[in-house]
Amino acid sequence: MTAPTEAAEPTEAGAPAKASYRVMLRMEIRPGMEEEFEKVWLAIGDSVTSHPASLGQTLARATDEENIYYILSDWTDEPSFRRFETSERHLEHRQQLHPYRSAGSMATMQVVARVAPAGTHRSHEEWEAAR
Repeated sequence: MTAPTEAAEPTEAGAPAKASYRVMLRMEIRPGMEEEFEKVWLAIGDSVTSHPASLGQTLARATDEENIYYILSDWTDEPSFRRFETSERHLEHRQQLHPYRSAGSMATMQVVARVAPAGTHRSHEEWEAAR
């Protein structure tokens, strides 16, 4: 059985697209500042997610590199993200995180499809046996 695939387009006129534009930030955090960085990121996160074009964001810590975090955010479209990115409010948000960051990069991408989890197997063994 194949899991349903969602196109990254609105389903109704005026409805926001499901993660049609994604931004991934890679941030290198100064050693010893990781815990404080996480607290500040959580405390000011609503300055991103309250934007009408935001579809949410995630903070992830790398498991294979020290002091590396990834921030994934989804947006209705690129022009709306670019308006947010250059806004005064966002510049203030970035300034609060700047003391923790020693390096970073940004990648942007267009989400073309999403495959939802099927969730039909209760264990790895059951999944393996269903070949």
